[in-house]
Amino acid sequence: MGENIEIATALCEEPWSVKVDRSQFEQVIMNLIVNARDAMPSGGQLTIETANTNITTEYIKTHPLVPAGRYVMLAVSDTGAGMTEETKSRLFEPFFTTKEVGKGTGLGLSMVYGIVKQNNGFIWYYSEIGKGTCFKIYLPAAEPHEPNNDSMTLAEAVSTGHQATILLVEDEPDLREVVTDFLLSGGHKVLAAESQDEALDRALEHGSRIDLLLTDVMLKKQNGKELVHFLRNKGFNFKVIYMSGYTPNAIVHHGVLDEATIFLQKPFTRSTLLAKVHETLDS
Repeated sequence: MGENIEIATALCEEPWSVKVDRSQFEQVIMNLIVNARDAMPSGGQLTIETANTNITTEYIKTHPLVPAGRYVMLAVSDTGAGMTEETKSRLFEPFFTTKEVGKGTGLGLSMVYGIVKQNNGFIWYYSEIGKGTCFKIYLPAAEPHEPNNDSMTLAEAVSTGHQATILLVEDEPDLREVVTDFLLSGGHKVLAAESQDEALDRALEHGSRIDLLLTDVMLKKQNGKELVHFLRNKGFNFKVIYMSGYTPNAIVHHGVLDEATIFLQKPFTRSTLLAKVHETLDS
């Protein structure tokens, strides 16, 4: 990786087993790490994480190609250059590369994609220009496990009695629409905005108390923490939930948020979001 890249790990204490060829999976890890290194020529932070996760039937309503079930996740995050929309659209094409001639074959991520699909897994990625990229690999758990009943069901989340006014700031239009629908289904009033200026306009138009700010960590012109300070300096008082496609550990290592921050990791289901809102309003 070189001396100018700091490596951090956040590994699950009791990871479930997966059934995969060891040498193939080493190729997956190596390709993701090499890409992360090349995205940080001036140095940065590489974060590697593992976690057990449950993909619910609710999640697959918006991700129909992902079977419900128990998965083990491997996440590789960097603080590098990030990817353009064009790069994202061609990410897994064989021989597509953004590297200089002689420095990349364009086969790394297509190989990763093939190995993951061959093992009945899937890949999710998130990237912001100038901020970095996170790849998450999900592989099916090899053995059945007891269902996790810790998370609040949708019915429980909706019936809590909270009817809050929530200022939602998300610069991706499709996601902003989905999250708005999720919040409305929980009985909340939603003021949706895509930027700091629009958020201020919506708050001023509303003219009364805002209970909660739900904001992406990385916005196009500033980060969510700067947005919070901006709105509070304008006289607004509210509780805050930050959301991001990056993992919590990667966000902390970015230096954007501290460990005590209330955080929601994308992608999330409607019940997960409403439960987090309920928890935050009660805190």
